[in-house]
Amino acid sequence: MSDSIEKPFSPSCERNREPILAALRDVFADRRRVLEIGSGTGQHAVHFAAAMPHLTWQTSERNEYLGGVQSWLDDAALANTPPPIVFDVGQDDWPKTKFDAVFTANTLHIMAWVEVERLFARLPEIMNDDCVVAVYGPFNINGKYTSESNAAFDCALHERGAHMGIRDLAAVDSLAAAAGLTRIALQPMPANNFCVIWKRHGA
Repeated sequence: MSDSIEKPFSPSCERNREPILAALRDVFADRRRVLEIGSGTGQHAVHFAAAMPHLTWQTSERNEYLGGVQSWLDDAALANTPPPIVFDVGQDDWPKTKFDAVFTANTLHIMAWVEVERLFARLPEIMNDDCVVAVYGPFNINGKYTSESNAAFDCALHERGAHMGIRDLAAVDSLAAAAGLTRIALQPMPANNFCVIWKRHGA
């Protein structure tokens, strides 16, 4: 597929992949099967899967973006990256496989809030008992922007679509708690982002 599809490239993925990898190494050290929700270009997947070969890294995206993800997987030719699956938070048919880790980057501020709610409400369907969930992206803390650049970014998001916007961490924590997850880490990232880690209760 990489011969017929132009391989997409995201400069921000290139910049943030090492800090995110550093945040994931410990919490994913004892994981085996990860679902990446919204794999974007596929750059994160091949970088993380190469650095953590003990993981099976399952990519997923909306149908129109699968070709780009597959082109990155084809070129990397890693043994631990199965073909991407079609996935949209709003679809009725979620994966039947259980995962012991879930990762998503730069998605919550793109989704409508009702989609963020649906994502967390349905996570229990795909989580093992000790599942770890990691989310990378910008968050507001205590209802406030963490930087002037994030305030400007949020304004730009609203101009792109009224449904978009930087989410408040407390509101997302509440959704996570309802899904049986407890936050275990909040790691600051470059460019005023965070990597937020939750783990399923009782694990």
